[in-house]
Amino acid sequence: MRILFVGDVVGRSGRTAVIDTLPGLIRDWRLDLVVVNGENAAGGFGITESIYQELLDAGADAITLGNHSWDQREALVFIERAPRLIRPANFPQGTPGRGAALVETRTGKRALVINGIGRVFMQPFDDPFGVIDRELNACPLGQAADAVVVDFHGEATSEKQAIGYFCDGRASLVVGTHTHVPTSDHRILSGGTAYMTDAGMTGDYHSIIGMDREEPLGRFLRGYPAGRFEPADGAATLSGVAVETDDATGLAAKVAAVRIGPLLERAVPDFW
Repeated sequence: MRILFVGDVVGRSGRTAVIDTLPGLIRDWRLDLVVVNGENAAGGFGITESIYQELLDAGADAITLGNHSWDQREALVFIERAPRLIRPANFPQGTPGRGAALVETRTGKRALVINGIGRVFMQPFDDPFGVIDRELNACPLGQAADAVVVDFHGEATSEKQAIGYFCDGRASLVVGTHTHVPTSDHRILSGGTAYMTDAGMTGDYHSIIGMDREEPLGRFLRGYPAGRFEPADGAATLSGVAVETDDATGLAAKVAAVRIGPLLERAVPDFW
């Protein structure tokens, strides 16, 4: 299976990059599964139902979230009728929506997508290891699912790496999101799981993690807010990770970073 994971889409600039770029990648790379993190898609904070549909229309098979899941209050309601919108599985019991979904790919295969959120330097939600373990055991790779993608939304690289090794051999891909800076440690772990500490963002990198530079820079200098954070609106770079799995096992056979757009060095897989 050919999988593309797209890092945190930030604001209109990021959405434009997805809409303009993703359909061509699906066609040219013959992608089976596309997972997009959309938790910053609405003005940098949260997601709306119309944006959820916009990302699906561009070719996303599943959309994951994170700590900004509910910044657009409508998400608390429409997530119940959005089966491919996946919030962190370790949110408290009773939280609307789902933390994992088994989706049918455009080629008729089954992919389990799990979203988790970290506890280190983040709000301490339920234990992500126990919750992710439960989801993996309920839908085992190679039996109930042809591929398993885990989006772990966290601040600490150590916690993300721990999740990677915890899932090794049971997931096709474990990829971190949240920091908006792509890491260069994409690799296949010893058990066959592709791993990347952070996919980076799909947004304008001439910014401070996707936000127009003036207000966040001013807060560092002044020590207090003077206005709202607004997403930078320059041309965006689509960032993420590409994985090709072994059809017999669902484990990763190849992995590569993806960066398409200005400012960052271009990276595309050389195996497709």
